[in-house]
Amino acid sequence: MKTLKIYFTILFAALSTVTAFAHDFEVNGIYYNKNADGRSVTVTYSSYYVYWGNVVIPSSVTYLGNTYAVTSIGDEAFRSCRGLTSITIPNSVTSIGNYAFYDCRGLTSITIPNSVTSIGDCAFKNCSGLKSITIPNSVTSIGNYAFCSCEGLTSITIPNSVTSIGGGAFSYCSGLTSITIPNSVTSIGSSAFSSCRRLTSITIPNSVTSIGSSAFSSCSGLTSITIPNSVTSIGDEAFEFCSGLTSVTIGNSVTSIGDYAFYDCDGLKSITIPNSVTSIGNYAFCSCEGLTSITIPNSVTSIGGGAFSYCSGLTSITIPNSVTSIGSSAFSSCRRLTSITIPNSVTSIGSDAFKYCSGLNLIRCDAITPPSLGINVFWGVNKSIC
Repeated sequence: MKTLKIYFTILFAALSTVTAFAHDFEVNGIYYNKNADGRSVTVTYSSYYVYWGNVVIPSSVTYLGNTYAVTSIGDEAFRSCRGLTSITIPNSVTSIGNYAFYDCRGLTSITIPNSVTSIGDCAFKNCSGLKSITIPNSVTSIGNYAFCSCEGLTSITIPNSVTSIGGGAFSYCSGLTSITIPNSVTSIGSSAFSSCRRLTSITIPNSVTSIGSSAFSSCSGLTSITIPNSVTSIGDEAFEFCSGLTSVTIGNSVTSIGDYAFYDCDGLKSITIPNSVTSIGNYAFCSCEGLTSITIPNSVTSIGGGAFSYCSGLTSITIPNSVTSIGSSAFSSCRRLTSITIPNSVTSIGSDAFKYCSGLNLIRCDAITPPSLGINVFWGVNKSIC
């Protein structure tokens, strides 16, 4: 009985595989599925054939006396075809599916025709040998992780037709040194350029309204960044671990700086927070050791937990009357901070807020009613000199 059960399990797995890679017909070594219109086909993947060398996809195919237009490259069509070196895509194709060329490491170049309007998720992910690619003006969207880990790419131009860059679209493109984002783009997805370590400069156009979480995290080659006035929010971890970043200009429309937004940007020497910002997220500037002073504008009402912790170079900071709460560990381990004034608007100070601020020699509190304190707020402060 146990043997019979194992047999049916293997049979079911085999049938599932056949179903997953089913195709309607094959012509000259390329497999196709008929589309719903009955007049066109999609290039599909077959578990029985691995594509090698140069592949030319025709604009139309004839099978059993019927001619079909080739309009799309389906999901996983050439997935893991590591022997594929080049491919010709005809002008009849309008879409490139998810994982279409995933892990085609031997692919060095590809030309996407002007007929293509969308590039699917992970379409060229792990194509580490890809050295150049042209995205035509017909493309309106670049899918999530579309070019992730294309380590051979050194530069890329995104056309004016593109309105959105998907999450992780160019992440881990470690060879990428420059990129141009056109004025048509309104949003930069999460992790879109994460870990592009050789990227030295990038211009964010005025059309962009939001920068996703981790959008530029670990871009250690970036030295400066200007966030335009069109942007209203900086996502969590947006620029974390950008160790080469020395200056940041934040536009006047930004209302929130996300958690860990500039975490461990230890080269950051100056930053101006505009009056539009109302909240500074948890650990937003944690471990920014290069910062020596910072002015928090009157618009800010809350300073997140750990927001400026481990800013060991910080010698002065101004907290405005608009702030009502100082988060836990907000300024912990700011060892060179010599004085602090807590305005009368502050009603609560979180635990460890000024812990290990060993350089403090003056603490002034302007509140008539003392704010509520968490535990160990001033732990490690030398009371004999303060």
